[in-house]
Amino acid sequence: MGARLRAVFWAIPDIKSIVPLAVLPLVLLAAVFHAAWNALLKASENPLSLAARALTWGTILSLPPVAVAWILTGRPGLPLAGWLLALASAILELIYFIALSTAYQRGELSVVYPIARGTAPVLAVLIGLVLLGERLHLSAAFGVVALLGGIWAVRRPAAAGSALWPALLTGVMIAAYTSLDRIGVRLGSPWIYGWLLWLFGAIFLVVYTRVRKVPGSRPTDEPKLSAAVGALMTAAYFMILFALSVAPLAIIAPLRESAIVLVTAWGIWRLGERRGAWLRVAGALTIVAGIALLTIS
Repeated sequence: MGARLRAVFWAIPDIKSIVPLAVLPLVLLAAVFHAAWNALLKASENPLSLAARALTWGTILSLPPVAVAWILTGRPGLPLAGWLLALASAILELIYFIALSTAYQRGELSVVYPIARGTAPVLAVLIGLVLLGERLHLSAAFGVVALLGGIWAVRRPAAAGSALWPALLTGVMIAAYTSLDRIGVRLGSPWIYGWLLWLFGAIFLVVYTRVRKVPGSRPTDEPKLSAAVGALMTAAYFMILFALSVAPLAIIAPLRESAIVLVTAWGIWRLGERRGAWLRVAGALTIVAGIALLTIS
């Protein structure tokens, strides 16, 4: 039944053509959630310990809805390749959280976040087009170019200092695990794949923080903050996984980075980071133009 419904769905040209438009609000909401949990992570005394607690709480909180979705969709399975991709992606996520936490301890949010998130789309678009064989309409291609140009404009690598290299490594990890997830979510139910990925990631982070004796990494430490960050983190990632299951990586990867606009605005108007403000505002507007081009493509 599920296979027949999917075949009917994709056989309707009008529905197929509006899929990128339909996921646009979902991806933008995920960007808001992503910016929020990154701000909370940066504000914590030890970002890595908060990440470990949040991922654990996110895995626990997401289990009931994932279980319900699994039952309602006929209890779908996940092939071995899906399990292996989730495991590999979780390893990359471990490196991502270590690099991101290190960068946040060394640099400012409005510097680290744009560098990390701005590097990933460049690599992800190339992977989507070259390795995964994805194709873009002309207007969508211009939209991607506008997005990448805007993201580059709001970056401030010269101000990153010692945070530059871990921020760049974070961007590389984002591109790598996003590419794996783009394949994994299409091997089975995106909810099952996402929850397994979250479970593996939580296990790896907890083990790493325990072995490294990172203070404050027990799930019972600051439970309200941990649960809040975990809920934001998990909701944002599941939204992106669903979007990746119905839309090309070369569109989703740059579009999700619209959170850079929020971080840029926060840094300029709330944190007083005024150096290069006009260039970064112009970059933010270019990002908005890129989103519009992707929407109408």
